[in-house]
Amino acid sequence: MYQENFEEDEFVGNIDVVADSYANVDEIDEAEMDEGELIMQTQAGVQTIPEQVRKFLGHLHRNLLNGNVNDLVYNYENQFVRLSEKYYSKSTWPEPQYVAALVDDSGLFLTLYRELYFRHIYSRLHPTLEVRFRSFENYCALFNYILNSDGPIDLELPSQWLWDIVDEFIYQFQSFCTHRSRVSKLTPEEIALLKDNPQIWNTYGVLNVLYSLIQKSNISQQLLVSKQGGDVIEAAGVFGVRPLYKMLGYFSIIGLVRVHCMLGDYTLALQTLENIELSNSRALFTRVTACHVTVYYYVGFAYLMMGRYTDAIQAFVHILTFVSRTKQYQQRSFQFDTVNKKADQMYALLAIAISLSPVRVDENIHNHLREAYGDQQHKMQRGGEEAIDVISELFLFSSPKFISPNPPNYDNLEAAAKVVEPRSFQLKTFLREARLQLVVPTLRSFLKLYTTMGLDRLSTFLEMDPAELRNQLIVYKQRCRQI
Repeated sequence: MYQENFEEDEFVGNIDVVADSYANVDEIDEAEMDEGELIMQTQAGVQTIPEQVRKFLGHLHRNLLNGNVNDLVYNYENQFVRLSEKYYSKSTWPEPQYVAALVDDSGLFLTLYRELYFRHIYSRLHPTLEVRFRSFENYCALFNYILNSDGPIDLELPSQWLWDIVDEFIYQFQSFCTHRSRVSKLTPEEIALLKDNPQIWNTYGVLNVLYSLIQKSNISQQLLVSKQGGDVIEAAGVFGVRPLYKMLGYFSIIGLVRVHCMLGDYTLALQTLENIELSNSRALFTRVTACHVTVYYYVGFAYLMMGRYTDAIQAFVHILTFVSRTKQYQQRSFQFDTVNKKADQMYALLAIAISLSPVRVDENIHNHLREAYGDQQHKMQRGGEEAIDVISELFLFSSPKFISPNPPNYDNLEAAAKVVEPRSFQLKTFLREARLQLVVPTLRSFLKLYTTMGLDRLSTFLEMDPAELRNQLIVYKQRCRQI
């Protein structure tokens, strides 16, 4: 799996190298139309847009141009969600070229609209390979504009929108990697297209974007200087003082944690957060609930995969307590379902962690665990293969979508189809450690029952070889001494 430690400076620079044009995709085949036909088709397309949607697009365009962030929050978090449900629950939003004609703008606004347009397809429909390519090119256009301008661009977006841009960029990268690895389901045309366009959703390119946003904003320096009590504005520089660059850089740090976990490098994932204080209740990630939950999910999962079960439990309990206490307020949020799903996954991971390293947790968390996973916990406590089966089931439900950094060998499809999936590899790795740890709860119960007991006698009770028992006791001691 992916275990390289990339240096941040490796990725800093112009990202045009990952934005090569995909010539096979055109929203309208203009070459086969004269200007009159093109105008008529565009006008007809505009007429199909419902009046309520037209007004929304006009307001959104005007608020973006004027920098009305408060109005943009309402446009983005309320109106867009409601209109999607009312008019486009099973179809796409209006084609971007029709929207460009409607608002008479084909610049930055259209790039941002395309981001919403493709995101809607991913969430409600099934994206084709063509859509995946076009969406990647649109992200490249957006990030090129932000990163490669001579000075800070004049754009303000709500923090929630900025987080969603970074989060969706990584999600679509993960989705593409999963899609391309299922070679048995790809058509010959799709395979040829993937071979001819290796730059599309390239792992290096995605990491390049995230590291470039971090570098441009000087966010790492800002966080470090803030911890040391220095002048944050001076450390921020001309770009970092702008909220757009600062928040994109900050969210890119969180995005890198996610990417490194998907690639299986948990040490690098945690190192990425070295300048972010998770214990700080006023940290920037707390401004967006989905970001707040994401941070703790991946931190907890990284701890779990590294065998630091106590630390994983503390991370999961902390964020699950927060989600539980704020649930009534989150019900009004358009991301309520997303946060709830992530919370369900963390409860499953918490059940695994507690079975491997039993500790007392908050009473409300304990009650929820007992209601949701009481039977599974009981089976895991008994140990044996039944416990391994339960752990496997919970792991597959709650783990991230792992990816391979490299595309399959399309010249040898038979061999590519037999490659072990990243998720299966990670599960196998985790179960190897879990088998060693499952005996710990039983050891713990005996150690609580007796004040002193010889190794030979304890091995008799446990029906284990004394040498093996000694190894298990060393494992237990190590698990009890975590940071």
